[in-house]
Amino acid sequence: MKPVVLILCTGNSCRSHLAEGILRAAAGDLLEVQSAGSKPTGQVHPLAIQVMNEIGIPISDHRSKHLDEFLSRPIETVITVCGNADQACPVFPNQSNRHHWGFDDPAHATGTEQEKLAVFRRVRDEIRRVFEAYAAGRRDQTTLKT
Repeated sequence: MKPVVLILCTGNSCRSHLAEGILRAAAGDLLEVQSAGSKPTGQVHPLAIQVMNEIGIPISDHRSKHLDEFLSRPIETVITVCGNADQACPVFPNQSNRHHWGFDDPAHATGTEQEKLAVFRRVRDEIRRVFEAYAAGRRDQTTLKT
């Protein structure tokens, strides 16, 4: 059984799905990656889906979930990607790691469609750098244990 990494944000519509898709692509063979929110919006933002398709990581099958869905599951690592989720985050059974890496919420971007897309791309790329580095570290840990 793979360790479960749960990525949390408030709405579970943008940042957590960007991170979930990127981490799953980078380390899905090592980790089960999920995302949820403390106050889920009920949708994955269409621009999040669009910018992830641009890098070849489809997330159109993701759904917005409440963190309560995971309270009875053994979660190894919780990663919050916004301050509100960090403050609202419960302790999960068997949780051994917790990280907080905050990112701007692209859902609050204003302006033209192109200006909004630019914000989504910037946040996606920031999340990609952090979560690909995290995946590489986890891969290194696994290699050292074997």
